[in-house]
Amino acid sequence: MSDSPITQRKQDHIDWLLQDEKIERRQSGFDQIQLTHRGLPECDYAQIDSSAAFLDYTLNFPLLISSMTGGASNNLNTINENLARAAEHCQVAMAVGSQRTMILDNKAEQSFQLRQFAPTVPLIANMGAIQLNYGFGYDEAQKMVETLEADALYLHLNPLQEVIQPEGDTNFAKLAEKIAHLKQQLSVPIILKEVGCGLSSKDIQLGLDAGIDWFDLAGRGGTSWSRIEAHRADNTQQADLGKTFQDWGLTTPQALKQVRPFQSHAQFIASGGIRNGIDMVKSVIMGAQICGVAAPLLKPAMTSTNVTIETIEQLQQEFRTAQFLLGMPKLADLFLNDSLIVP
Repeated sequence: MSDSPITQRKQDHIDWLLQDEKIERRQSGFDQIQLTHRGLPECDYAQIDSSAAFLDYTLNFPLLISSMTGGASNNLNTINENLARAAEHCQVAMAVGSQRTMILDNKAEQSFQLRQFAPTVPLIANMGAIQLNYGFGYDEAQKMVETLEADALYLHLNPLQEVIQPEGDTNFAKLAEKIAHLKQQLSVPIILKEVGCGLSSKDIQLGLDAGIDWFDLAGRGGTSWSRIEAHRADNTQQADLGKTFQDWGLTTPQALKQVRPFQSHAQFIASGGIRNGIDMVKSVIMGAQICGVAAPLLKPAMTSTNVTIETIEQLQQEFRTAQFLLGMPKLADLFLNDSLIVP
């Protein structure tokens, strides 16, 4: 284990995810959405095509392994390597956890040097957007992209987590201006991402005004980062605040509804509370191009590449089965197809 405080924070996050079952909120809203089963689907299951285009790649199905971790310790290296190898085998995309740790501690770089394990799939680097108000800029962002050999950069937005976090940075003033400036400089696309409270229509408009056209909505209802940080709080008052806000925000389905008017101007990743292939299909129907999944892959990635692959393949089978039972042989048949949702 590194003695780096930021690596210790990453380890704390994983430890609490494994210890506190209530961090998984199970309130994503996907269960309330019912799909129209077809007893006569008029298509061949063997011919179902779930392939998806993303960042100039073709994925086997629209899965993004969402951001989890990274840091200067062997177990964090192992998690990311297993995820990257599984992404390559299954031909799906992968995003890494915040790379601020590698700027503050160069020993953490190894956990983000993943292109060797995933040479033919999209990889997404990751930096907290808030760091643009605390001294980070193009140099740091470009180093993150170059270390991962990334195809895009997540700028993650986590105001609630920062308020609860003992080390939190909370000056989000005029951040959209900094995002616009970085967008003009960076060599790869920027994707704006929440971390579990959802993005609203006003957030999307600010992003579009800054030149961003990819957004990861990351709604509430799955992992609660507010509750995780409550466990790390310095005092009882702060811990209570984290638990009070553990279910704050928009669910992913609510966020998808809010941003529907922007479909002709932006592209959306649905994440936050997606726990199976049916949730993924519902997200595509509601307007997501890609679906992000994190928590269900953490324990498999701590075990082995093979177990991670098996988990991803299960998600793919669930996705294809739902697609078949809706009578929709191609992924494009699902996208924004409201007729598939039971009124």
